Amino acid sequence: MKKLKGIMPPITTPFVNGELAADKLQLNINKWNKTGLSGYVVMGSNGESVFLTREEKLILVETTKKFASPDKLIIAGTGSDSIKETISLSNESADRGADYALILTPSFYKPEMKHNAFIKYFMSVADSVKIPVIIYNVTKFTGVDIEAETVAKLSAHPNIFGIKNSSENVRQNNEFVSQSHKDFALLVGTASMLYSGFTAGAVGGILALANIAPEECIRIHELTEKGDLKEALDLQNRMIPVNKAVTAKYGVPGLKYAMDLTGYYGGEPRSPLSPLNDTGKEDIRQILTAAGLI
Repeated sequence: MKKLKGIMPPITTPFVNGELAADKLQLNINKWNKTGLSGYVVMGSNGESVFLTREEKLILVETTKKFASPDKLIIAGTGSDSIKETISLSNESADRGADYALILTPSFYKPEMKHNAFIKYFMSVADSVKIPVIIYNVTKFTGVDIEAETVAKLSAHPNIFGIKNSSENVRQNNEFVSQSHKDFALLVGTASMLYSGFTAGAVGGILALANIAPEECIRIHELTEKGDLKEALDLQNRMIPVNKAVTAKYGVPGLKYAMDLTGYYGGEPRSPLSPLNDTGKEDIRQILTAAGLI
């Protein structure tokens, strides 16, 4: 089994006239294959997974597996509030080449989504899927947050291998590492937390920024592993405005436009998201220029 570590982009889903464009995905993967990225995450938040049909999701897994270098991990975002659907999509994704299932915390019935519900959900899923599970905690989208005590208990399950935490909570990352099973992997979910995450014991990151600046994200990882903390922090700080622009400020439309500027295919987001306006485009262009990315 391929080890869960390193830098991976939650790859954007390319559309042409609102339809899935496999040839554009191949173009992007061919370019990413030349980097030291550990793998690719399909159907994540930045992949507009909530706008995809089930058939499109499976095509994405299959296409990514087909064009990815053999050494790259394939992680599929297969979580839904339904345990039955999550198991089904995870296993079908496994059949098409996914190595891991990234499973979002259920969130529709927010008042009920606490420790016991999360234990029941993730244990049931992990018992029934063919590939290892990664918990996905992204409070800004779900409105729920999984606690360290819950993650610690889940980390003892033999088929739950790690967590992607998209929070910017340093204390929470420290708790996930210190309280969980020794082989349980913490993956930071935003590039703003790379430096602090690695110094806390994270083994990698699933980062929107890695779509457009893979080498810089990889370099931060390498520098922290070598103990060159000042250089790592300097590079981290240079990337923070870029990361903010393609996540919190402009979201998927901003990330896709930044991809167009850096030699990838970004294209337009799928409706109901709107393409970036001219003001936003100019702002992103200036931010990427200042960071030395274009």
